Amino acid sequence: MAFAGRWETETQEGYDAFCKLIGIPDDVIEKGRDYKLITEVTQDGDTFSWTQIYPTDAKVTNTFITGKECDMETIGGKKFKATVHMEGGKLTVAFPKYQHTSEISGGKLIETSFAGSTMLKRTSKKI
Repeated sequence: MAFAGRWETETQEGYDAFCKLIGIPDDVIEKGRDYKLITEVTQDGDTFSWTQIYPTDAKVTNTFITGKECDMETIGGKKFKATVHMEGGKLTVAFPKYQHTSEISGGKLIETSFAGSTMLKRTSKKI
């Protein structure tokens, strides 16, 4: 149940380059650059509900069971099917344009996304 809780962004590395690469408009990148993204996670065994709250209170919630295909959605509203895997305490999932990994390290939520060789690393503290 290490992921469960409410998390707030502390740092982001590679934000601009990653967002541009996956096609996020410049005005949206600008709004989100210094925003403290809130991530709310509930976990019951292998079942997760993962909500991310963005600027202007836009939010997206994905509910999934690790190891089983599920319906997911991006913040842009794109719906897709994916399977979230849990291995070595890390959650991994393939989004349409990038690979995403989440883990707890040193009491922080570390989220790393790769689109080709471009990386976004977001570190969040529990609140």
